[in-house]
Amino acid sequence: MMNLRVSDNRRFLQESDGTPFFYLGDTAWELFHRLTLAQADEYLTDRAAKGYTVIQCVALAEFDGLETPNANGDTPFVGTDLTQPNEGYWAHMDAIVTRIAEHGMVAGLLPTWGDKWNKGGWGAGPEIFTPENARVFGKWIGERYKTAPSLIWILGGDRKIESDTHRAIIREMAAGIAEGDAGKHLQTFHPQGQFTSSSEFHNDDWLAFNMYQTGHTFDRDNYRSIGEDYALTPPKPCLDGEPGYEDHPNAFRRETGYMDDYECRKFLWWATLAGACGHTYGCHDIWQFYDESISPPVNFPRTPWREAMQLPGAGQMQHAKNLFLSRPYFSRVPDQSVIVSDTFDDELRRTHHIQASRDANGAYIFVYSASGQGFTVDMSKLSGTATGAWLDPRTGKNKECGTFANTGTQEFTPPSKGRGCDWVLMLDVM
Repeated sequence: MMNLRVSDNRRFLQESDGTPFFYLGDTAWELFHRLTLAQADEYLTDRAAKGYTVIQCVALAEFDGLETPNANGDTPFVGTDLTQPNEGYWAHMDAIVTRIAEHGMVAGLLPTWGDKWNKGGWGAGPEIFTPENARVFGKWIGERYKTAPSLIWILGGDRKIESDTHRAIIREMAAGIAEGDAGKHLQTFHPQGQFTSSSEFHNDDWLAFNMYQTGHTFDRDNYRSIGEDYALTPPKPCLDGEPGYEDHPNAFRRETGYMDDYECRKFLWWATLAGACGHTYGCHDIWQFYDESISPPVNFPRTPWREAMQLPGAGQMQHAKNLFLSRPYFSRVPDQSVIVSDTFDDELRRTHHIQASRDANGAYIFVYSASGQGFTVDMSKLSGTATGAWLDPRTGKNKECGTFANTGTQEFTPPSKGRGCDWVLMLDVM
């Protein structure tokens, strides 16, 4: 896989030869810290088979990543001295980054989790970064991965910018990375839940695309935040880099229930049809590589990571990628005016939200109905007579539903209705 760049229309990512790149990420935050190389390869083999294109992972991990050793017994530095790297730790990380590329995927690499520059209300820390040493560390890690063929830098690490010092640390780290890797790899910023990188860094040249974090609560309307980032000028690609995780307790309270594959599908389809250049799946058991033999677990995981790899949502994300890559890619635009009926986007009914996207040249329309609610389409958005089909986002299989003229309006009723009965209408000009 070649190095990535932003598309000419500033809405998508692509490989250096112009091939469309759909960012389909998985959160594997503790990958370098908790797994052996053999275990990491087991996980990566599974994710490659399920169509993922990006593995989001952290160099200086959240779980006391400076002082608790990795699976081989190595810490990243001598003590917490950024100027004295422990080669054993970094060699292990090098090997996993190489395996990610060999599996045909991109490492979405966080240089550090956010507790190392803003401890906030949780995390082991300690806060070791200053603007000065952030640039030095950025240059060092940038140089180390300068020749990595498949890598995106993700700064931040689930924290807000709460001071000028925080802002300077991120900007200096970004500058150091760009100096170290000669600007070969794209950079973005992973914010805290319900925030987006655009609020702090949209106009910074180093920020190639915006990343939003939905957070871990049922029915959050991520399509609104993606739509807001999509509307910014200058335009930049955007995506939801941490939506609600499968098998995660709703709002961090297990008594309110756990999120499932349906929640994950809604976040995926809402965001991508609202204009995102990709999407990140997450599983609560996977990001921390939960194993009953490893202590402490965080926020009530309940499925060992090897079993969690086969949770249904993990295999369903690829159906969106496969659909988008099968049609004209760079001309896809969000367009809610396609729908001339209720889109169910008010505060009380947003779980039913209907989201639409179309080809700017009229070649196709996609409409996602989150709970099987019927809707009416403005057929004049198409350039000619179209065939229709329902994509089942659980299986990736299609159900044909007829041929339709590109005049007037047309009502559509999904094959089923209710919680878990989400469907994607595909209208393709013949």
